[in-house]
Amino acid sequence: MDQKILDQTLINIKRYLEILKLRQIEKNIDEVLAHAAVEKLSTSCVLEKLFEIEANALIERRIERRIKESKLPERKLLNDFDFDFQKGIDKGQIMELATLSFVERNQGLIMAGSSGTGKSHITKALLLIGCQRQYKCRYTTAAQMLKDLMAGLSDDTLDDKLKIYSRPDILLIDEVGFDRLEQESARNASLFFKVIDARYCKGSTLMTTNIDFKTLGEYLGDPVVTTAIVDRMVHYSIIINVEGPSWRMHKSRQLNKPSGKKLRKK
Repeated sequence: MDQKILDQTLINIKRYLEILKLRQIEKNIDEVLAHAAVEKLSTSCVLEKLFEIEANALIERRIERRIKESKLPERKLLNDFDFDFQKGIDKGQIMELATLSFVERNQGLIMAGSSGTGKSHITKALLLIGCQRQYKCRYTTAAQMLKDLMAGLSDDTLDDKLKIYSRPDILLIDEVGFDRLEQESARNASLFFKVIDARYCKGSTLMTTNIDFKTLGEYLGDPVVTTAIVDRMVHYSIIINVEGPSWRMHKSRQLNKPSGKKLRKK
């Protein structure tokens, strides 16, 4: 075929790609075609490579959108977690959780233990994996969720607020018991119940807490309603009790450890 015709054909293709908004194919087509000419690749191989580039870019954009919509405050990775230091957590069990098979079963996950033991790191990392698998995810602290729902009572938007927490495939409720805000009203227990009940066996709820279930009733202000909450939480959830040292205290001791050098007197 005449080179001028080939050149014009390529110009037309790029124009069509721009119209169709296939930006990544438009950006990479020259390089792919040049490589195909050298390797003598078939037309089908060239098309496959171009569509692969466009599809991967689309997936990456979707993942980024999922992460943004999840409201994750930071992107924690399991690879960054020091399992050698934190002996109270079974690495094999966490790696199994990272497959998200429990999410497919609509199971929950409760991680309980003292502050600084790595509960939030692991659950945030699992939520990030959920975003990468293109699940609809949501992060919140218990205090922020209850504050949001209480506001919904005031301005008659409670149903809309509840949907924010009931609809995601994976909901992470972090820091249950860390903030006294939850204890300011007995209605907190009923609001907490509405979220847990709406998600019961329909979505995967992750939760971190530094209190045991015996004190959850006092924490939420209504022991009777709390019993119903705990019943639903425990029935279909994986429960991990973390008994180990605090990473933050460990790092603090390292930073404040005497250097051993003595200052010479003048």
